Amino acid sequence: MDNVSVITIFYLSGLSETMNYRFILFSLTLLCYCVILLVNITLIVTIILDKNLHEPMYILLCAFCMNGLYGTTGFFPKFLWDLLSPVHVISYPGCLVQVHVLYSFVGSDLSSLAVMAYDRYVAICRPLQYHTIMSKQRLIKLVCFSWFTPFCLIGANICLTSRLKLCSPYIARLFCVNWLIVALACFPAETMVNNIAAYITILFYVFHGVFIVWSYIYLIRTCVNSIENRAKFMQTCVPHLFSLITFIFTILFDLMNIRFGSKKLPQPFKNFIAIEFLVIPPLMNPLIYGFKLTKIRNRIRKFLL
Repeated sequence: MDNVSVITIFYLSGLSETMNYRFILFSLTLLCYCVILLVNITLIVTIILDKNLHEPMYILLCAFCMNGLYGTTGFFPKFLWDLLSPVHVISYPGCLVQVHVLYSFVGSDLSSLAVMAYDRYVAICRPLQYHTIMSKQRLIKLVCFSWFTPFCLIGANICLTSRLKLCSPYIARLFCVNWLIVALACFPAETMVNNIAAYITILFYVFHGVFIVWSYIYLIRTCVNSIENRAKFMQTCVPHLFSLITFIFTILFDLMNIRFGSKKLPQPFKNFIAIEFLVIPPLMNPLIYGFKLTKIRNRIRKFLL
């Protein structure tokens, strides 16, 4: 059993049924990744270069788009390489690194959405105290919270996974997934600590969702009887809601596919569901904010003209 459990590489089998179209997939994937890079970098550079956009809302948006670049970098380069390779393998340490990047990206996205909801709550519900509450020091703390808390939480989960002895090197996905690695453990009893840590992490992010709902309850109450506040809500909160809904649906589709998905579904369809959260939010978020927020839209238009 000890010899079997010494795993140095993993075989990713998610692409096994689509290799006849790999050059078409490579071209489409490369195009998609280039567009994601273009729209996110454009928004980030616009906010950094324009001093009029050095406000909490735009700085949080800049950090949000940086996280999108971080997450997609954990998937697309390796996936593009696999599309051109006859064998789809990844080293054990590389697999754990990829898991850490993708999971911390998801956690940071949700933390960023919670922080942005708090920013909109203060801006609309407590406008006279906005600059006092959202000071430079607090803004830095909130950005660090949205980045480093997921990094540390997921890092703890990955450390627990790395101690397991595994009995199989095969992962039926396009990329590494922590629960699939844990499922390969030779001794299921050893995974109890992993499961507890996973539930604690999930509970932590459930509280994020509760906080976002609480923020919007107060926002809607405040905006109902004020035309000015309704205008602020439509201008700055609607993009946030679109980002939140997009994030929730892409994650839920993947979770439902994992929990209830039929084995009879075509592999390409299951692959698409699996990578939705790495394609749709990083692509749509900068476009939604770029078109909806007047200052950013005007600044980009001025730069282009």
